[in-house]
Amino acid sequence: MRLLIDLVVALAIAIAVGAASAWYAIDRGRLFNSLSVGEWTAWPESGSPDADPYSGAMLARSGEVPLGAAEGLAFSADSDNTGAPLTGRCNYVLVGQTPLARLWTLTAYDAEGRLMGPAEHRTGFHSREILRRPDGRFEVRIARTVQPGNWLPIEPVDRFRLVMRLYDTPLATGSRFGELTMPQILREECR
Repeated sequence: MRLLIDLVVALAIAIAVGAASAWYAIDRGRLFNSLSVGEWTAWPESGSPDADPYSGAMLARSGEVPLGAAEGLAFSADSDNTGAPLTGRCNYVLVGQTPLARLWTLTAYDAEGRLMGPAEHRTGFHSREILRRPDGRFEVRIARTVQPGNWLPIEPVDRFRLVMRLYDTPLATGSRFGELTMPQILREECR
């Protein structure tokens, strides 16, 4: 009888741990094969046949369609350069340059994955419309209220995520990861 009870307890623990780890892997994002640069993270294999099964399950659950391996690479950030979570109560400035790409886009998403920004304003930026400094660097102000220059509106949410997609980039083929630079996300005032 004792052996049967021990077996049932071990089986219950194994099922609970297995279910919890699978839920975490699918619900909380991709866990394997990531590429991190500062506050930005990408999963180069998520759009390829070599994607790990957890990423495939997470993408199927969320309905997100990743960029194909030859199309480009998507980087996401949910914290600023100090590691603090991005929140709609603060203003941020994105400063720097992007890796070599034919085109890039920048968008903000709320915690549920919905595109942020009022329809009467812009909901994103792309590399062909952005104002740049003479040295090629740029600044994008990320705030709830109108800002001078490049402004990406956000909503007053607890948490949000920035996604920068690089299209037709040498990074999509797995080359040039050593010289990778991404813009910094600097927090300014908070309310």
